This record gives sequence, C-alpha cells and structure tokens, in this order.
Amino acid sequence: MLRSRARHKFKAKPVTDDGHHFPSKLEHAYFKQLQILKSAGEVLFFLRQVPLHLPGGAKYVCDFVIFYKDETVSFVDVKGMETSEFILKKKMVEALYPITIEVAKRGSKHA
Repeated sequence: MLRSRARHKFKAKPVTDDGHHFPSKLEHAYFKQLQILKSAGEVLFFLRQVPLHLPGGAKYVCDFVIFYKDETVSFVDVKGMETSEFILKKKMVEALYPITIEVAKRGSKHA
C-alpha cells in the first residue's frame, strides 16, 4: 500500500533548493530575495531557523535573522497565516528578549 504524503495544514507547498529545505514557497521566495540583497551588499549575512528559548522548555524558531550593512539586525518570520500559537510565542519572545519580530507576508518588504 502506498502512502500519500501528508499535506501541510495550511496547504503550503514545501520547496528544496540547492540542499536547503523550505516549508513554503513564500519562505523560499524570501530567502532568494535575501540572497539578492546580500549580493548587492545591502545584507552582510543572514541566519535561518534561529531558536529562541522560552520558559518551560519551549522554544520559538525565527525563520530569519538578518544583519544589514547599516549595522541593524532584523528578526523576521515568514507567514502565510498567523496562528494563535505563533501570536502567543511571538509575544513571549518580545517580552523576554529586546527584539521585535517582523512578520513577512506575501507582498510585504521582501516576500
């Protein structure tokens, strides 16, 4: 019996590109835009899937931490849909750490 691949609960389509796995086309597109900005010198470097630890052994994984040439740093999560769990964890992270998490959606800054 063949099993069909489990579908994402929000119908996101996973993408693999040059050994990098992305849970959605939107996150992949954001990654590609960051690569362009890095090539142009606007972005010095960026990190993917950065864990931030929360009380009780929980963690929040930020999609991208971006280091710009003007010495600013952005924490960005790429979302097609904001779940109640995401909103809660985002609020917890922002209360515990001196950061603000930007939410990139289709049509936003780089997505």
